[in-house]
Amino acid sequence: MSASLDPPSGGDSRSAAVADSLEDILDAAACGVFPPANGGTTIVPQPSPRDAGVLAFTAHSVVFTDEDPDWVRGTLARTGCDALAATMNARFLTALMDRTGRVSDTVDVLLTGAALRGEPSIALTEIDDPGHPRVASARRRRDGVRVWAADGGVLVLGRGVAGRWEVAVEVHEEVRHRGIGRRLVTAARQLAGGAPVWAQVAAGNARSLRAFQAAGYRPVGSEVLLVPGAGRHRKMPVWPSE
Repeated sequence: MSASLDPPSGGDSRSAAVADSLEDILDAAACGVFPPANGGTTIVPQPSPRDAGVLAFTAHSVVFTDEDPDWVRGTLARTGCDALAATMNARFLTALMDRTGRVSDTVDVLLTGAALRGEPSIALTEIDDPGHPRVASARRRRDGVRVWAADGGVLVLGRGVAGRWEVAVEVHEEVRHRGIGRRLVTAARQLAGGAPVWAQVAAGNARSLRAFQAAGYRPVGSEVLLVPGAGRHRKMPVWPSE
């Protein structure tokens, strides 16, 4: 069961529970249906012990964590920033990581691409190379990982947050600016068995964002994924009163 935190209309903003899971929310977003743009925050359980984090859509956020919803609400209220920005505020994210013992790399732009029919336009050879850095990273964060090599690049597909298909690619430096990245991420849409494909791209990686958008992926929001860190409990409070 999830809890929703909506903007005030003259008073405190807590609302009744709603039935959406993170998987429901993502499935709807892939079809272009988003949570209401009302300034609210929906809190849902983690889809797995591995994955926790925050999604920010247009004027609505989703926090997926097994932490106490009341703690989440109180911590968001104490950020002191615009409510629309609170879930991505550095103080809230730091508090959430400290409380859970989790870590995060960056704030990503979250994109999705619908399934495509047909065969990839780039020659691909499926490989099993656990030593490749991209493969090793994918297997830490995804299940059912499959990897293909292309002339000048690597394509990785696996089931990530809430079982969604996630794509990662790597293009060799010497063949960049030739459209290989765009062809690889297009191929991912043809290899996911009719399911939508999701991508997380660092906000500053403009070149990668352009490649995904040229391949038909749509930006739907931002995401911070929190993964288990070395410790379980925080070492230092974010606010002195904690």
